[in-house]
Amino acid sequence: MALLAKFLHLSGAIVWLGGMAFMLWALRPVAVAQLQPPARLPLLAGVLARFFVAAWISVGLLALTGAYMLGSVGMKNAPIGWHLMMGIGLLMFAIFGHLYFGPFSRVKKAVALADWPQAGRQMAKIHPLVVINFTLGWLAIAVMLFLR
Repeated sequence: MALLAKFLHLSGAIVWLGGMAFMLWALRPVAVAQLQPPARLPLLAGVLARFFVAAWISVGLLALTGAYMLGSVGMKNAPIGWHLMMGIGLLMFAIFGHLYFGPFSRVKKAVALADWPQAGRQMAKIHPLVVINFTLGWLAIAVMLFLR
């Protein structure tokens, strides 16, 4: 069971970080360079909507498997890296929740109304949050590896 938990935990991290990498380095820069807001914003909102389904599943997997693994060794016996990873993970979950229920919710509404200035303002709020979460995700991996 411990090996399955580690596998699912790693799978959740790969999907979430991989999706953020794709959005940050591939899709968003090309969409901004090549598409005007009436084409770009519905595309980005649609891609995010699909990706966020996978991100929510990843968050659930990470939370459940992390709690299972931590519970299996006990908080006091867990390496410092596990504690730091848990703290970083909780911060990432909070940022994602804010991003999803805040700016992303407003992007969807603005796109549905073809309010491109509002959709653009809200999309501009999403980008730095994704950059922060992407950085935190790699930090969580680093502390886990280096602070065993």
